[in-house]
Order: sequence, then structure tokens, then C-alpha cells
Amino acid sequence: MSERAVFFDRDGTLCREVGYVNHPSRLELMPDAAVTLRRLHERGWRAIVVSNQAGIARGYFTPAVLEDTHRRLRRLLAGAGTSVDGLYACVHHPEVGPPGFRRACDCRKPDGGMLISAAREHGIELSESVMVGDSFKDVAAGRAAGVLKTVLLRTGYGRGEILKHSQRTDLWPDHVADDLTGAASWIFDVAGDRRESR
Repeated sequence: MSERAVFFDRDGTLCREVGYVNHPSRLELMPDAAVTLRRLHERGWRAIVVSNQAGIARGYFTPAVLEDTHRRLRRLLAGAGTSVDGLYACVHHPEVGPPGFRRACDCRKPDGGMLISAAREHGIELSESVMVGDSFKDVAAGRAAGVLKTVLLRTGYGRGEILKHSQRTDLWPDHVADDLTGAASWIFDVAGDRRESR
């Protein structure tokens, strides 16, 4: 049986939006992040983080800082009794940065490359999966990868994104939720519980 996943943006979605996380100590979980991940895992869903991290290309922090930040994320989640199944980050920027980091790529959201890579590596069926984020770039990435549904949160940049793009019907998410708790409840309602079919 193929796996289903919820793909999460990192900052403003699973973690608080604080601007560029240029030190691991700046990363903090959203209040409902851990319980949301536990609910998903209990119902047979994978949880994958897909995050644009062009701060590396811009010279704001190093790849080592990003690795330490993701180690902190895993530790925080483990301390709360849960985890993510994968962490993917695009470190590129199409216009700024040194060689290797300054380039057009298919992993930077709004492209769907990170989701497609994660699906291939984890045996995930994208057409049964969901993308959750606080930006229309997240919605676009989910659509580009071919996920079943997209959810836009009002956390992080979400409220401003909704105001900015209120007339953009071509890219409107399938659902808008106040927080991760609301997003998870909606996902279970529309996509079901994998435990039912095991």
C-alpha cells in the first residue's frame, strides 16, 4: 500500500514565523504542532517538511546552521513525543548568491520539486497527499506536485497572503484554516483515516 503524507511548510506553519532563522535557538514550535503530528501519525499519515531556505544563498546563515536548526526541530518534536518523517530544504535563489546556490531550480517553492523528491524517497502517493502552508507559494507547490488537497493557514504570513491574493481564484487553496489543529481536522474529514483500511 502506498503511503500518504501531509507536507508542511516550516516557518509560519509548523514553527513560529520569526524571519530568517539564523541561529537554531530562534526556532520555536507552533503551540499545536506536536499534537497535530501525533494525530497524523496515529491515523497512518506521514509528515514531511518542505521549506525554502534561501537565507543560505543570501549569505544570512550557513548550511551548518540549517543542519543545526533541523536537529533542534527534531529534538523539540522528540521531546513532545512525536517526529517528522523527512526534512527537505531548498537553499537556492535564482538571482543572488555564490555559485552552487545562485541558480534556478525545481525545488524552490512554488515549484514542486521537494515534494516530488520526498514522494520518491518515501514511497508516497502524491495524489493522496496534502500540502499545508502559510503562503500561496505553498499552495502552488502542492498543485505543481499533484497533491490531492492544499490548505492555507492564517498563521505566519497567511492572513496577509489571503488579503493580498483575495481575488486570485486560479490558485485559491482547497481549504483555509486558522491553525494546524483546524487543518488536521479538515484533512481527516475529507481524506479519511488510513487506519480504516489497514
